[in-house]
Amino acid sequence: MAVTVGDPFKILFAVLLPPLGVFLEVGLTKHFWLNVVLTILGYLPGIVHALYIILKR
Repeated sequence: MAVTVGDPFKILFAVLLPPLGVFLEVGLTKHFWLNVVLTILGYLPGIVHALYIILKR
């Protein structure tokens, strides 16, 4: 897993607005929409999912 220059910004966005962090990582895919639903259901699940997606790639 290589860390790029943009990863700290994506992580910051993932904490502030989880769907934005996921969008920057994968675009408008099923992961983005899943994150939107998780964020609506609870802010913390959205953050956890966003960090998982960003750090997994």
